[in-house]
Amino acid sequence: MKNPIAWFEIYVNDLDRAKKFYQTVFEITLERLTDPSDSGVEMWSFPANFEQYGSSGALVKMEGFAAGIGGTMIYFSCDDCAVEESRVVNAGGSIQQSKLDIGEFGFCTLAVDTEGNMFGMHSEK
Repeated sequence: MKNPIAWFEIYVNDLDRAKKFYQTVFEITLERLTDPSDSGVEMWSFPANFEQYGSSGALVKMEGFAAGIGGTMIYFSCDDCAVEESRVVNAGGSIQQSKLDIGEFGFCTLAVDTEGNMFGMHSEK
């Protein structure tokens, strides 16, 4: 196994609110994915380059899968997580743990999105 993560999904209750939050915090544009199974799942993917190391994923709204704090933590890669952290509250989220020095592993911030999902941001500086 080269990279343990192939894809991630963040389940949401209010897709428009969640899209606005992530697009604001990370200054990105999410792209609508088509539902090949025509099962009513709505997905908006994060930008990705599948020829480079790492993974991409999507915001997902699907019956039976509620948003909220669970047992999986997603960390977004940042140049300096303090920059993205500074946008979280104005975008409707909250900070669980402000930028923290984790020694030789860099820095991280823990935040909660508008749907109640906790996520991390990681940077080398």
